Amino acid sequence: MLNECLTSLGLGVKDVSSRMAAMTTPRRMGTETSETRTLLLDTTERLMLAEGYAAVGIRRVAREAGVAPALVLYYFKALDDLFGATLRRRAEQELQRLSELLESPRPLRAVWESSRRPGMALITEFAALANHRKSIRSELAAYAARFRALQLQAIAGSVKDDEIEPTAVLVVLTGISQVISMEQALGFTEGHAETLALVQRWLDRAEPLPDDDRE
Repeated sequence: MLNECLTSLGLGVKDVSSRMAAMTTPRRMGTETSETRTLLLDTTERLMLAEGYAAVGIRRVAREAGVAPALVLYYFKALDDLFGATLRRRAEQELQRLSELLESPRPLRAVWESSRRPGMALITEFAALANHRKSIRSELAAYAARFRALQLQAIAGSVKDDEIEPTAVLVVLTGISQVISMEQALGFTEGHAETLALVQRWLDRAEPLPDDDRE
């Protein structure tokens, strides 16, 4: 009876078995070293920096990268996976850069400069995205903890005022940088020059530069 029904549909038992196997077999994902995957992550970063996370979608990324939407889904099974992979790549890159910067004899200056990197502006955009996506929120929080621990370890010996907690210094420096970055994106810069000058004066007292290092 079953064979007769399948025959009337132009199918055989072998055809049905093959289709069922395809449905139950996990979909193959592209390799992490693929140039196409890198292109898609680069495109996502560019869109987030230029237009914000809301501009990122599977079809938009595909169009900007010059590929079919199905190819994006070949590498990332959902938009959250695309966002997550973009976050992990950028965060790991920034952690590596921070590790190298903090080997400097003036780690406070290194923290300040690293917080103003373009790559950190992308992390700020992910912070906004995290308000809407729990998976991004948890990953971002884990990376933030790693950043803070690394920074704290580096600057512990540079904050010599007993009334100032090193963790507070980190929050102030990174907070100022983030506020300035967000306001600049809006075209608003009032008070920025004065604030940057204030931070610079404090850094000059906390970690004086030799005369030949000054601009």
